[in-house]
Amino acid sequence: MATRETQEEIWNARLREQVDWHWVHQVRGRLEGLSDEEYLWEPVPGCWSLRPRGESTAPVQGGTGAMTIEFEIPEPRPAPFTTIAWRLGHVIVGVLAMRNASHFGREPVDYVTFEYAETAAGALAQLDDELARWLAGVASLGEAGLERPCGEAEGPYADWSMAALVLHINRELIHHLSEICLLRDLFAHADRPVISRDRP
Repeated sequence: MATRETQEEIWNARLREQVDWHWVHQVRGRLEGLSDEEYLWEPVPGCWSLRPRGESTAPVQGGTGAMTIEFEIPEPRPAPFTTIAWRLGHVIVGVLAMRNASHFGREPVDYVTFEYAETAAGALAQLDDELARWLAGVASLGEAGLERPCGEAEGPYADWSMAALVLHINRELIHHLSEICLLRDLFAHADRPVISRDRP
């Protein structure tokens, strides 16, 4: 019969393995060679993306550096299509960095205060760093940490266990990173006329 210590190692490892296996075997290799053209490619008019500061016309523009990310609150329906750069920004900040700040000691950050990468390589480095911090944080929880409520940082989900939060983050990562891989496939096979950045 497995000891409690062994069970702790098993369940914590299984939660991390779900996303780590996907990352290592299905995603990270697919992101190698991501070009700056792909990063900012707009497959349809009116995309939300990252844009050089001062070039966006979106109602909400977040970011402290040379690039800003585009939003509108409340989000329109349907929301604009989003570029690889936007989706990476969402994963890096909204899915990982903000949770790392809330739960694992990262300095506070949000969509407005983050410095978004100007290049694809820079964004992938940010993604690598935030994912590594998240997985290390989850590993540090043990079983007791997985059972505790995730707290006020998660708003209406404050009573969720940390295990439930980890599963939610796993879903978010698998979902959005798969979208990014599909956009890379589309870029590779599509005729790419110049898309106007003018908004209707």
